Amino acid sequence: MTFYDTLYTDVNSEDLPLGQRVRLTIHPKEDIVLKNLQIDLAQNYGASDQIFCNGYQSWTESKMYLPSEQIPDLKWPARNKWKQQGDYERSRIKRGTGQLHSWTYTFIKRAKQVFFCGSLNEHTGFTIFQHDCQSGKLSIQLDLETLKLSHSYPAFDLVILEGKEEAVFKAYFEQLDLPELKAPPLTGWTSWYHYYQDINEDLLDKNLQALAAQETKVDLFQIDDGYQPAVGDWLKTTAGFPNGMSSIARKINSHGMKAGLWLAPFICDSRSDIFKNKPGWILKDAAGQMVKAGYSKGWGGWYYALDFYEKEVQDYLTGVFFHIFNKWGYQLVKLDFLYAACLAPPSNKTSGQVMCEAMNFLRRLAGDKWILACGVPLGAAFGRVDYCRIGGDVRMSWEDKWLRWSGLRERTSTLASLHSTLNRWQLNGHAFHNDPDVFVLRETKNKLTHTEQITLLLANRLLGNILMTSDFVGDYSPEQWCEFTEIFQSPYIRVNQVVFLGSEQYSIQFVHQKVKWIAYLNLSNKPMIVTHQSHQITIVKHNNLILKN
Repeated sequence: MTFYDTLYTDVNSEDLPLGQRVRLTIHPKEDIVLKNLQIDLAQNYGASDQIFCNGYQSWTESKMYLPSEQIPDLKWPARNKWKQQGDYERSRIKRGTGQLHSWTYTFIKRAKQVFFCGSLNEHTGFTIFQHDCQSGKLSIQLDLETLKLSHSYPAFDLVILEGKEEAVFKAYFEQLDLPELKAPPLTGWTSWYHYYQDINEDLLDKNLQALAAQETKVDLFQIDDGYQPAVGDWLKTTAGFPNGMSSIARKINSHGMKAGLWLAPFICDSRSDIFKNKPGWILKDAAGQMVKAGYSKGWGGWYYALDFYEKEVQDYLTGVFFHIFNKWGYQLVKLDFLYAACLAPPSNKTSGQVMCEAMNFLRRLAGDKWILACGVPLGAAFGRVDYCRIGGDVRMSWEDKWLRWSGLRERTSTLASLHSTLNRWQLNGHAFHNDPDVFVLRETKNKLTHTEQITLLLANRLLGNILMTSDFVGDYSPEQWCEFTEIFQSPYIRVNQVVFLGSEQYSIQFVHQKVKWIAYLNLSNKPMIVTHQSHQITIVKHNNLILKN
């Protein structure tokens, strides 16, 4: 313990087989304001070290960086509309060459060893790991600006580990001690990536009948954005749903599939009844201004965060969830844009506290029904949801060049989504079931080449536990049905390792039917040269190759 005039700190260190667990608790003697909390570790960064940087939330591009690289910042043309989605406004995050930051956990790969730091306690505040590769310092910070404290505060609970990657992550999950996942891996169909908001009852029924007519069955039929007249008005439907949402759920269940429904519980748009009639429900910042959560042309412009601590908001959401599960008959909810809940925390709470309390609230509302979380800081989702998106939205082309130039790490991009899928794979089956987003096999309304489609499909199949598409399967060719049937009927696959080979090139080592395999994925625009049994093989851009290992 260390004593000061206004507080004392208690640091407890516990030896673990691969390192240490460190807890730091602050005990105020009087009311205080905590402005910064930081632990600095000396770190010798080598030029070839690979540093994993976990993004702020589900959509944030997460991947390996070299010490000489930098994480892109959001340029001014995009900053106004989309800065709320990421960590671009965090003043203490250092940016620039050799300045890398990661949320909740980070690790450094050196040859066959991994140096790992991870938080076990995000419910009192998000943890930011800042790598200053130029000065050789790893700073561990609590995500806060000014936190009013009048009671003991468990600030940090960290593990610092070193060893082989598999052993390090096993030790991390053991210390997290998360509840065992009860929900199974899923296959399914979702309306978004083909029809977007342009959905109606007849169109959904057409897709449902096409899926039900096939011998290969999927587990889930999920209705996405577009059934509601405005974001926030979840219990109303558009004219395209004359029989209501319960009728569709019954049809889905009659074909042996689970029924899923999308909603964004912590936001509303300016067209909604909430925005027009319940201004007290909108989250306000310190200046009393309504908090914007982002901008969407499809939603009429700005959308706004709801005040999670407003009792009427909680009562409203309680009724919404009861209605969806018990009156409409859905078994899964896809909960999106969840980051909005913690955009303006009260003075006595951190963003992490708000987000974790909001996720606990949603878990209580869902009970034993399934939650697929999206747009959520991952640490707040650990152990609280059944499934979680671990990347941004797949695009019906490889990349959006303008959005990439703008520095938006939460952009819609197949490439960015794959980066996150390939680098957050260790969470799968432990923190939750990873949802790497959809695969695409269709040729219409799609600019992905067949090569790009199969590369996306391969990564999603190997590294996720929820495998979804939005294709109208009634238009599939025999070749497409062959691909579809094969992936949905493949036996269990165990992934041993994902290796970043540099220049957006990866290998995945896995076991399938007791045989060891290695998959090479070339996400770059340049040819990839692979040496296998003394032979050199060229993999063209965006292509893949699977070989016996």
